[in-house]
Amino acid sequence: MLNEERRRQTVELLQNEGRVLVRDLSKRFHTSLITIRKDLELLHHQGLLERTHGGALPVRTGALNDRSLQEKERLFRREKIRIAAAAVKMIRPGQVVILDSGTTTSAIARACAHFRSLTIITNATNIAAELAGTAVEVILTGGTLRKNSFSLVGPLAEETLRRLSADLLFLAVDGFDVRYGLTTPNLLEARVNRAMAEAARRTVVVCDSSKFGRRSLSLIMPTSAVHETITDRKIPKSQLKALRDFDVEVTLV
Repeated sequence: MLNEERRRQTVELLQNEGRVLVRDLSKRFHTSLITIRKDLELLHHQGLLERTHGGALPVRTGALNDRSLQEKERLFRREKIRIAAAAVKMIRPGQVVILDSGTTTSAIARACAHFRSLTIITNATNIAAELAGTAVEVILTGGTLRKNSFSLVGPLAEETLRRLSADLLFLAVDGFDVRYGLTTPNLLEARVNRAMAEAARRTVVVCDSSKFGRRSLSLIMPTSAVHETITDRKIPKSQLKALRDFDVEVTLV
């Protein structure tokens, strides 16, 4: 394989998977770890990826970056499925669960389809569609549609949530800097997320490890308001320690 072909495939893999590791690329391309590290350094300097210890991540964009749901669906699929499986184990028949908009919460919704007695409150139109035809009762908040995320936001959504009560909130976020808090690129989405947390007895953050150490434009809530976090085992050690310092229960999948 030519060097350029290997590097092009590395960038394509990063776009599809959301992360690449040196050891995995070495096995995939049947080449040395040193060669892969040189590839990643070169691609980093070309602005095509962000070099990290042991691998690389997509280039970080500004706090206003707001990827579409379709873009997010392609990233960290395996991690999201494992996170969803762990989340569903927390749910008991007869409970009321809030799911905010996002690809991880969409995976949770799909994993809930077998429940015979469950109510889900959501501001995500795609999640409502996902559960249509199942025995799960779905309550949509109403509100103004954000086409980028298929979510409903605004005063109507917030007022609906203030009139409801739930057992659990599964909250997906765009950024989780443990020392700062949970963030999202959209101000209206942040307001709806805060209303969800106020309506739920327990808030569980569900996100893959790439979200840690990152901040988006709008603060949703401080880490002290989180009861539990479900993420994958690649979470940075410093962020994991910080979560435990805040007495947040952590489930690693």
